[in-house]
Amino acid sequence: MDNLSPIYTEKRECQDCYKCVRHCPVKAIKVEAGCASVIPNLCIYCGECVAVCPSGAKRVRDDLPAVRQLLATRERVLVSLAPSFVSEFPELRPGQLIRGLRELGFHGVSETALGAQQVSAQAAALLEANPNRVLFSSACPTVVCHLQKHRPEMLGHLTGLLSPLLTHGKMLRSLFGEDIGIVFIGPCIAKKIEAAQHPELINIALTFADLRRWFKQAKLIPEQALETPEDCFIPEASAEGAWYPIDGGMIAGMKSACAVNENSYMAFSGIPAMTKAMDGLEEFKPDHGLFLELLACEGGCVNGPQTGRRTGTAAKRYRILQYARPPGLSLPRTPSLAIPETFRSASPAPPLYTDAHLREALRLVGKNSADDEMNCGGCGYDSCRAFAIALITQKAERSMCVTYMRKLALKKAHALIQKMPSAVVVVNEGLRILEHNAAFTALFVRDMPSGGAAPPGIEGGMLSEWMPFAQLFHSVLKTGEDILDRTLRFQETILSASIFTIERHCVVAGILEDVTKPAVRKEQVIRKARGIIQKNLETVQKIACLLGENAAESEIALNSIIESFSPRKPEEPEPSHDWRKLYRR
Repeated sequence: MDNLSPIYTEKRECQDCYKCVRHCPVKAIKVEAGCASVIPNLCIYCGECVAVCPSGAKRVRDDLPAVRQLLATRERVLVSLAPSFVSEFPELRPGQLIRGLRELGFHGVSETALGAQQVSAQAAALLEANPNRVLFSSACPTVVCHLQKHRPEMLGHLTGLLSPLLTHGKMLRSLFGEDIGIVFIGPCIAKKIEAAQHPELINIALTFADLRRWFKQAKLIPEQALETPEDCFIPEASAEGAWYPIDGGMIAGMKSACAVNENSYMAFSGIPAMTKAMDGLEEFKPDHGLFLELLACEGGCVNGPQTGRRTGTAAKRYRILQYARPPGLSLPRTPSLAIPETFRSASPAPPLYTDAHLREALRLVGKNSADDEMNCGGCGYDSCRAFAIALITQKAERSMCVTYMRKLALKKAHALIQKMPSAVVVVNEGLRILEHNAAFTALFVRDMPSGGAAPPGIEGGMLSEWMPFAQLFHSVLKTGEDILDRTLRFQETILSASIFTIERHCVVAGILEDVTKPAVRKEQVIRKARGIIQKNLETVQKIACLLGENAAESEIALNSIIESFSPRKPEEPEPSHDWRKLYRR
């Protein structure tokens, strides 16, 4: 585990299914020795790999021990609670959740939405002051990370403001003192990166999944908590900031009435939609300011990577809107806190690969021409050429190409079948020949000229047309029971046949050996002789066990007699033992 990375791979659990590669929007996965691990300098911490991993190999760093340590060392530790708590814990009243958190040891609970309200006010002022600019929200840390690592040319569009969480941390420290501890709890994995980058504002970030696990470990049931007047948000409850978890929520806090035909404010959620929204904006010159609210999770933070999946987006959105009913306010607010932030590129210059480089990489997986590029996506990449780049950069392995591995397996099987000295034939459920080898042709196709190619009618033809044992293959297909070492007579030869299932009731194979061949007869004699010897040895071992010590002494005596009659090498000395002493007891 990488202690610095919020997402890591438990290698023992990775099943090399490449599902994380297929779903990662930025392909920040490296496959090595069949294990898929996260590449930190490419990862945007969207949590897709964690959500889709079928074996649970992709995991989120456990920060509960660090929070417990913080509670033990700080006099006051506050919770910054994400506004999506409303949809995450619909079974709880806010006071019950606050009561549960205080029983865990927190001094108080405040809504991150208070910071969001200040961000909305500052963003609205920026848009007004820059009437011809295209601005992006900087509220979502995954969006910011995506731009820094993968779209650095777009960084200039960010509003240059702290996120709602970091703004909230700044507010709480100004109100309650710099010595307090602050722990964020919400649906987002990327907040762990924000906390690591700004330890002066936020100490640790937990997820809703962490909180549920903590309640369970502490044997706390918040639904049964008896809340008191002290179980309320500090310093106050939020207003329009509570809209932030749903797409369009930030815009609603910046403009009191934003209709669908408003062309100055637009909201896009989900990385694919967000990416498409940014395409072409370098050349786009609007005649007035344009603000894009960008969220990495489809539907907003209510669908964050560490939220429960018990209800759909519509129900979650409804609960947020029911809870967030601010009194009549004049929006946007007047900014009251300076929250500047600078975003720097974290993306190295991408290397350029020529067509020759890509062609060479593709040849490694059997793709020798453009017609071989299937672009099936089985490897997890959108195209064969994207996979080729991953091969060049050592992010991928050849075994990830499904078509390559299938062809390789077929080639190996075909080569093995063709080199076998015994006759081999594979048939389908209709007893039509799928594959056969040269030994089969030589045995059953009597009219074939010496050294000539097999007649074209064999492959795909009926088995009964070429050999008289088709009923045995039919029996194995029907019953699924193999026939092993069956002796059959065919013309002047005697065959030893084994017919077995490859795919039950669908594909069977037969291996037929001509036992009249001298080499085969010799091998069978040797095999039978070995069998007799093995049985004799087993009998001797049983007798030895029964005779016990006397048998052991007899063996010593017999070995000595054998040695005495064996020709002695010149360098060996004369035996000095007296045979009469050997038998004295």
